[in-house]
Amino acid sequence: MEFKDYYAVLGVARDASADDIKRAYRKLARKYHPDVSKEPDAAQRMSEVNEAYTVLSDPGKRAAYDRLAQGRRAGQTFTPPPDWDAGFEFHGAPEGMDAAEFSDFFSELFGRMASARAAGRHAARGRGLRGEDHHAKVVLDLEQAWRGGTHTLTLQAPELDERGHVVLRHRTLQVTIPAGVRPGQLIRLAGQGGPGEPPGDLYLEVAIRPHPRYRLDGKTLITELPLAPWEAALGAVVPVTLPDGSSLKVRVPAGSQSGQTLTVRGKGLPAREPGDLELQLRVILPSAYDPRARALYEQMAAELTDFDARRVAAAEAERSQ
Repeated sequence: MEFKDYYAVLGVARDASADDIKRAYRKLARKYHPDVSKEPDAAQRMSEVNEAYTVLSDPGKRAAYDRLAQGRRAGQTFTPPPDWDAGFEFHGAPEGMDAAEFSDFFSELFGRMASARAAGRHAARGRGLRGEDHHAKVVLDLEQAWRGGTHTLTLQAPELDERGHVVLRHRTLQVTIPAGVRPGQLIRLAGQGGPGEPPGDLYLEVAIRPHPRYRLDGKTLITELPLAPWEAALGAVVPVTLPDGSSLKVRVPAGSQSGQTLTVRGKGLPAREPGDLELQLRVILPSAYDPRARALYEQMAAELTDFDARRVAAAEAERSQ
């Protein structure tokens, strides 16, 4: 995917005011609108202009885009960093604007916002002068998502100053995170959105930071379980530590091999119906630099002369077909 320079598309400077952006958009719309333009690529150019204006005319999207655009140029290969938009409080996509109408670049960055806004519109249906719903992404450690509890979050709410330039207003919230919250889940904070009678709501979309030992697949917690060779060969009961620091005992069947998965039901992410715990087994061999281990390896090599690891692996592969 290529990076798009929305300022270049509209032909404005990066410090352009909201009025400058609006004037540039109107000028280009008169030139490229398919109903009046004779340019051969009018439809494509108008779509690019609409996309750029959709981002730069919205203070929230513009502030997030500006942070993302630092050090990047149009046309370079681009992959958005994980959670690049975390901490920004967005007003959502403009009414009637479908992210599918625009480029993959736009959809990758801002498509999620349109769906969050749609949820807000649905919640607001039938309520007079209700304030606008807002939404933001919050990034939690796995331990925070696992335990839940009250956390302090600081959001940046982009606004326009009196000269039409984007400025950031910070606000701090005390948020109750439910135990077992999942990536992509929305937490609704009633009355914390835009002003109105009643005020709009704020929707927090949860993301989970990568963890060195665990990962989540929905409610399933996945982690590696290292085993000594004798634990795998003979079977054993071994401890497994969970993200909240607690531990449980897991029985490893005799004859286990590296690469196998052991599933423990109901010990994944906490919930009314908790997820499962998937343990990916990895047999760790003692180093042959240890004289005791080397002596045992030499004894096995001398006494198990009929053991052919490659023949055994081939037979197992045949049985699995």
